[in-house]
Amino acid sequence: MEHVTVSEEPSAALMYHVERPVFNEGYIDSELLHRKKRTSKSVQRRIAEHLRCSSEKAKSVVFGFLPILTWLPSYQLKEYLFGDIVSGISTGVMQLPQGLAYAMLAAVPPVFGLYSSFYPVLLYTFFGTSKHISIGTFAVISLMIGGVAVREAPDSMFAVNGTNASQVVDFEARDARRVEVVVALTTLVGIIQLVLGLLRFGFLAIYLTEPLVRGFTTAAAVHVSVSQVKYLLGVHTARFNGPLSVVYSLDAVFRNIASTNVVTLIIGLVCMVFLYIIKDLNERFKKKLPIPIPGEIIVVIVSTGVSYGMVMSENYGVEVVGKIPTGLLPPKIPDFSVFPNLFPDAFAISVVGFSIAISLAKTFALKHGYSVDGNQELIALGLCNFMSSFFHTFVVTASMSRSLVQESTGGHTEIAGLLASILVLLVVVAIGFVFQPLPTTVLAAIIMVNLLGMFKQLKDIPALWRTSKIELAIWLVSFFASVLLGLDYGLVVAMGFAILTVIYRTQCPKNALLGQIPDTELYFDVDEYEEAEECSGIKIFQSNTSIYFANSDLYVSALKAKTGIDPAKLLAGRKSQLKYAKRDNGAKKAVNHCSSVKKNAVVLLDVELGVTHEVVAGPMKQMDHVYTNGQMNENHTESESEEDFFLQRLTPIHTIILDFTPVNFIDSVGAKTIKSVIKEFATVDVKVVLAGCSRTLLSELRTLKFFCEPVTPDLIFPTIHDAVLHCKRSRDVPVCPEVQ
Repeated sequence: MEHVTVSEEPSAALMYHVERPVFNEGYIDSELLHRKKRTSKSVQRRIAEHLRCSSEKAKSVVFGFLPILTWLPSYQLKEYLFGDIVSGISTGVMQLPQGLAYAMLAAVPPVFGLYSSFYPVLLYTFFGTSKHISIGTFAVISLMIGGVAVREAPDSMFAVNGTNASQVVDFEARDARRVEVVVALTTLVGIIQLVLGLLRFGFLAIYLTEPLVRGFTTAAAVHVSVSQVKYLLGVHTARFNGPLSVVYSLDAVFRNIASTNVVTLIIGLVCMVFLYIIKDLNERFKKKLPIPIPGEIIVVIVSTGVSYGMVMSENYGVEVVGKIPTGLLPPKIPDFSVFPNLFPDAFAISVVGFSIAISLAKTFALKHGYSVDGNQELIALGLCNFMSSFFHTFVVTASMSRSLVQESTGGHTEIAGLLASILVLLVVVAIGFVFQPLPTTVLAAIIMVNLLGMFKQLKDIPALWRTSKIELAIWLVSFFASVLLGLDYGLVVAMGFAILTVIYRTQCPKNALLGQIPDTELYFDVDEYEEAEECSGIKIFQSNTSIYFANSDLYVSALKAKTGIDPAKLLAGRKSQLKYAKRDNGAKKAVNHCSSVKKNAVVLLDVELGVTHEVVAGPMKQMDHVYTNGQMNENHTESESEEDFFLQRLTPIHTIILDFTPVNFIDSVGAKTIKSVIKEFATVDVKVVLAGCSRTLLSELRTLKFFCEPVTPDLIFPTIHDAVLHCKRSRDVPVCPEVQ
């Protein structure tokens, strides 16, 4: 029986002593553990319970769908209001220029960036669960949207004379069509996110591992930066999309670099330097500054005033934002006819947008000690995109830079986002026309400076090189595939490669032989630890992988390689030895001698065991289904005759213990493989037992009919130490219990 004692002396090391019998699975399942009696519910009853309505269930559903009802009644005005006001104003001031700038990336007029900075932010206040992320326009998503808009409505479709020769484009018609495409895309993204959220698919983001997302967003930063070079230089080039679009865009810029507008370039560079200095100051003195210096809005206001005063558009040819209508547009039903062409892009954008939002939400939730619901976040984003699309918005997600500002300036709840959206609304309704003289090069400068944080992710490369080569490979493949193939194809390639790395890890696990730490029940890799000592006649094999159809053969190969025991080779060697023994001894003498000894030395096995030894006799008769336990006859004397070879053990190892502690699951192929291993090693008198199986794994093995002769639950042990103690005591017990 088990007896546990704990040292009570405070200064002594904590000790425990356990004394109990050696357990195997047969004893545990029949004597030690007894399953609880459970009455299975019928399908009808389960459906009825699921659909049954109660006041508590209704309340839970409503509060889950509208999280604002859980925190707004307990909102602490004195403690939270001032911080939310400061945070809302700071975030709103930042959201204005970013909305204008990211609309350029989305290939739509700037005012639609302002619409996208109002409606979705307002809706997220009611449906979102994160208190700190800032929903709105984001560079990566905007660029992906712009690629779709340019593909579906290229300039060539709106050439005035119907040819590409003159390059005269009806910009008004082109922009109107692109807005229709983008709005339809946003509707479809919202539907996908909403459906996935209702189906509880919030776990999808886990398949976008952090190295993949960081490599992808860094590649997106490259795409965004390259797309803004032409605005910074003031040159006119076509917008490219698809594989090698970065190369084509750079080539087009360099071909037209002679037409650079010097005034545009100077304005852009000055704004970039100013914004960089402001960002650096905000970072250095963030603990001393009550709110960050709003460098972006300062640049926008000053450059707009200078451009208006100097009439830069007419006098110097500086490209400006242009007409910004005042007020909000009436709602409009999206063009559903383009949905079939947009679905693949919509799915990629919806997954990427959700992944970015939930990663930021979880970061802030962990920092401030609250929880976010991934499924509700997916529903919230879906509602924000779907409902807002009827008011001419494009896809939104959480912004990294704005979220940091919202959190660092004292934001406590979603009220900060609500106030930011109200500030954007005031600009759209009242003073949007003021920004019409704003040079586009200023927006390009804002975008490029905001991308510096993403380019800092290049520091991941040396860090991953030191920690995980596989994650480094995921990062690099995600980056280069997205840069060269485009963000849509690049994301598919990156996700496929990430899945392949999982398969690779199961195909190339770490295999080890374990040894015992003296005077303990601990077993560790003998190749890594000097204290680990192998047990005499026993090999303990561990492979840190599950066993299924894709790696079962590799598992067996690793087992044979590590233990140094290959039954097929050992039997072939025995056969060769018997051949030479026959040649050295007289045929007649060998037949007579062999016949007398075989009767005392062999035993019949169960037919299912499938054990076969070839014993060379006079007429070369084959003995089927025989098994030897390796014990010598008392009256036998040493000689080089063939019966000596037959009775000698083929290997000094009598037991192999398979450590199944790392095995999470096993399929039918894996179960059959392990069963065949047990049978195969029995042919060379080596017993194979299992140790460390979880209850879930044992349940799977029972379902797979694993426990049938010659494999019984008595071959399964709860720990390695149980197996070792058992095998040391009964090293010569045959695999099959019926064998006497």
